[in-house]
Amino acid sequence: MKIKNIAIIAHVDHGKTTLVDTLLQATDVYRDNEAHQTRAMDSNEIERERGITILAKNTAINYGDYRINILDTPGHADFSGEVERIMGMVDGVLLLVDAYEGTMPQTRFVLKKALEHQLKTIVVINKVDREFANPARAVDEVLDLFIELGATEDQLDFPVCYASAINNTSSLSPDIAKQESGMKPLLDLILKEIPDPEVSLDGAFVFQPALLDYNEYVGRVGIGRITKGTIKVGQMVNCIRVDGSVKSFKVQKLIGFLGLKRVEITEASAGDIVGIAGLADIYVGETITSGGIEERLPLIEISEPTVQMNFSTNSSPFSGQEGTLVTARKIEDYLFKETEKDVSLRVERVLGKEEWVVSGRGELHLSILIENMRRVGFEFNVSRPRVIEKEIDGILCEPYEDLQIDCPSEYVGPVIELLGNRHAELLTMNTYENQTKLIYKIPSRGLISFNTDFLTTTHGYGILSHVFSSYEPKEAIGFMGRMLGALVSSHTGVATTYACGQAEDRGELLIEPGTPVYEGMIVGICNREEDLAVNITREKQQTNQRSSTKDTTVVLKRPRAMTLENYLEFINDDELVEVTPKSIRLRKVILNTDDRKRYDSYHPKRARND
Repeated sequence: MKIKNIAIIAHVDHGKTTLVDTLLQATDVYRDNEAHQTRAMDSNEIERERGITILAKNTAINYGDYRINILDTPGHADFSGEVERIMGMVDGVLLLVDAYEGTMPQTRFVLKKALEHQLKTIVVINKVDREFANPARAVDEVLDLFIELGATEDQLDFPVCYASAINNTSSLSPDIAKQESGMKPLLDLILKEIPDPEVSLDGAFVFQPALLDYNEYVGRVGIGRITKGTIKVGQMVNCIRVDGSVKSFKVQKLIGFLGLKRVEITEASAGDIVGIAGLADIYVGETITSGGIEERLPLIEISEPTVQMNFSTNSSPFSGQEGTLVTARKIEDYLFKETEKDVSLRVERVLGKEEWVVSGRGELHLSILIENMRRVGFEFNVSRPRVIEKEIDGILCEPYEDLQIDCPSEYVGPVIELLGNRHAELLTMNTYENQTKLIYKIPSRGLISFNTDFLTTTHGYGILSHVFSSYEPKEAIGFMGRMLGALVSSHTGVATTYACGQAEDRGELLIEPGTPVYEGMIVGICNREEDLAVNITREKQQTNQRSSTKDTTVVLKRPRAMTLENYLEFINDDELVEVTPKSIRLRKVILNTDDRKRYDSYHPKRARND
């Protein structure tokens, strides 16, 4: 059977995983009596809850005389390293673009990577049925992007397919009335436009893992495309390491892919995308070959982390009450095991402390790790995210990002003011009807704790997207954390309705009456810049005096709803997020009220955060 290898690339939420669903159904991967779910490639529980793809995944379908290997890639910038690594595994890409949103920052990033690898690109304008969709404008934006990225004449002559993946329709015509049921136009376009793999069945076996999986029984599984030759289970091969050393091992398992199934196979040939198990510490970019060192393939570039935070054991008075995994050894074992699967993750133990510096590609990348840990029973603390600075040619540099804002035109003024305070540089501004698109260049630390302020400013109607751009000399930028202080509990106990009602005059509460609290726990947002210690457990004093307001009912405002990402954005450098399987709490690093006041008197908060 002949082979086509393609990747589906796009900005987040432009429909990649839904399109894979549709292709799987269109090619009879499922049996007639087999139940299947939407977004089947998003197998992780968090992926399904959030509607995002976190890790690149591969599948395959049979169409005509061809086996089409498909790689579904993440669209979020924090997981862009997954996209970079799979470009060498495929011979063409489907670039999905939302017919309403048009090109976005991650569209630019993934297309740039595809052009750098000289991959044939088929543009798929998706969601043509969406209200206010403008397929013609989307194609024009894609063409402008090709030109901007320096595409050749051949690359500029890209084929276009128009589709609605969720409705299972497609067409080569931009006229929505000509949409056909099914994906035959797109599948035929893949067979026509995507070249066959340029590989050789002769000579030594050569393979390079671009993705990693993990199995409890065999350790790491390297997933990639066979460049040359053939391989059989039980065969001895050599692994040429990143440092140039060579280690021999026996192939224990070969894993093939069809639909949603992983199939153990006994043999595979050049052009196939397979998983190889047998070397417990196989790594991305190494070369697996039956030949010698001369068969070594160029190393795959691994994206470096740009954001880090500190993880530590839970030291609050409530430690051990809700989780089963609380010791430093358990936390360390889990973190280092995660680095076996996620090559963009870095973990380093802090000497002399039950604490680890965990580095990743962004706040979302690390928050997914935190969420996974709490779901399996861990309790721990995490610090405020901070960007990773580098010294380049003797100059201290920090990461910068390309930022795109889409919002109703009435909010443009406040948004520009908000970004000006974070030292963002406005590059372009375009208005379509009542929507405005703003393109900025901004230091990555300017985006930490930005999302909440942005959504408040745009009343929830704004959309922001960003992608790493480059490291540039660090500028002197003032404080960019939370400007308001915190309401901090001065006692341990249970929050009372009376005390909550009193505290509402001082700010906005984050907890409800009946919530267990401890000294040093953050219970609300102060309406001033300074932190304020409050006794949130105080009961109303009982007397035998009659009062005109004795029977007045206390009506409290509903506490602000906060997600894990909101908590990470909220805290300042002298605060932590306490994470347990049942709760997420905010706390001060120094819990004792008197000790904290003494520390703050010698360490002004603004100076600490600059």
